[in-house]
Amino acid sequence: MRVIVHLSDIHFGRLQPSLVEPLATTITRLKPDLLAVSGDLTQRARRREFDAARRFLDSIPVPRLVLPGNHDVPLYNVFTRFATPLARYKRAITSDLAPVYRDDEMIVVGVNTARSLTWGEGRINEAQVDHIVQTLSRVPADLIRVVVTHHPFDLPEGVREERLVGGAAMAMERLTRACADLFLAGHLHVSHVGTTATRYQLGGRSALIVQAGTMSTRHRGELNTINVLDLTRDRIAVRRYAWNQSADAFEVSWERSFDRAPDGWQQA
Repeated sequence: MRVIVHLSDIHFGRLQPSLVEPLATTITRLKPDLLAVSGDLTQRARRREFDAARRFLDSIPVPRLVLPGNHDVPLYNVFTRFATPLARYKRAITSDLAPVYRDDEMIVVGVNTARSLTWGEGRINEAQVDHIVQTLSRVPADLIRVVVTHHPFDLPEGVREERLVGGAAMAMERLTRACADLFLAGHLHVSHVGTTATRYQLGGRSALIVQAGTMSTRHRGELNTINVLDLTRDRIAVRRYAWNQSADAFEVSWERSFDRAPDGWQQA
């Protein structure tokens, strides 16, 4: 079994400071095989925000895969936004915008969907999908295949369609053929679990889509949450940990399990 802690939209610069230590302690206690951070580490891509994000990540002694989000691109510095949009992110966090993690049981591929021109929403292009497909094609068929983006491939009920990552239909058609098992994303500040079959109705395999919440004060009616995923070849269990202020701790607030079926992942 492999354990992934999925964290998104931390938003240093607009998170409650008292959450930082309990969050790091919780993740460390869970001893994940991988910490997947799907973007928006900062609120306004300021140097001090990136420095705080780096200190937080360094305080958690586990392997990690980190991606930028649209908030990690400067908003008000127009020259930097278009000339070097992720320079501060690269300097403070990582220069790798297409990170890959692999072990004996899973492969996790990260894709940068943040863009200078989209003003909040994001996009995945054909070259990026080529990279994912080629990466997945080089690993054994029995590895669990995970794709991480900031912008989502699915939406909770009531969220407008424009929030979907640009290029989603093109990417999903090809990634379904590449036997992707699991998609992790953030951006919406709302937790959500769905399947690719529901939205895309592609023949063959149905993958699981898991959306993370946020650590920001802009939590859109939902408590601050993270996801913990227990992965085996035949079952994926998703646990949502929510901040309980009275207990001063993150506690399990929701959980579901999904089993591998001939046509993909189905709720157990």
